[in-house]
Amino acid sequence: MKNFIVFILFTCITTTSTSQINEIGIFAGGSNYIGDIGPEYYINPNNFMGGIIYKWNANPRMALRGTFTYAELSSNDENATNNARQTRGLRFTNSIKELAVGIEYSYFDYNIDNYNQRQTPYILLEIAAFNYKAIKSETAPQVYEYGSKTSFAIPFGVGYKFAVGRRFAVAFELRTTYTFTDELDYNYYNEGTNSIPELEFGNPNNNDWYTLAGVSFVYTFGRPPCYATPY
Repeated sequence: MKNFIVFILFTCITTTSTSQINEIGIFAGGSNYIGDIGPEYYINPNNFMGGIIYKWNANPRMALRGTFTYAELSSNDENATNNARQTRGLRFTNSIKELAVGIEYSYFDYNIDNYNQRQTPYILLEIAAFNYKAIKSETAPQVYEYGSKTSFAIPFGVGYKFAVGRRFAVAFELRTTYTFTDELDYNYYNEGTNSIPELEFGNPNNNDWYTLAGVSFVYTFGRPPCYATPY
């Protein structure tokens, strides 16, 4: 896997490095959490998400990308798909601020200046750091002190992009993220005297996920544009 990632990065940098294009824009859509509370659907957007995106197209198939995303997360056992969760009756709300970088690979050559190459499906793989709210301690019965925490995640997904005019493009994207924490729903496993039994629920060995689904609108710039012959 490591050698494969190195190969992709090398290809991005060395393939026609003098012909490059930049894309910058905004995106918005819906978000949902998958974890120990509520329904277990991986695609079930029920909250707002939005952010900004930047891409550097290293060649007609490969782009390096960076995103900053704000997403709201919530879930309720009343909407769960099994009776045990419905009976338990937990719910939560949280939010994340995510910074991610990664690779976007187009299925077809993508060139906004070529009428036959102005749209393509694509896949993406990123690494991310994100900030969220977590419980630090219980100050009184069912009264909690919250704090800000940072963790890491691996987003991956699919999309479809197409040019609109000469300098703009639109993309529809679905991105699912595996996180390295189980605390997005305020799950609190802590061995010893600081344990909070009412917040020890679900499976502590299964980390939380979240999914982002939306549309982006980007402006393209740079010279020469997207592998067109200079003129």
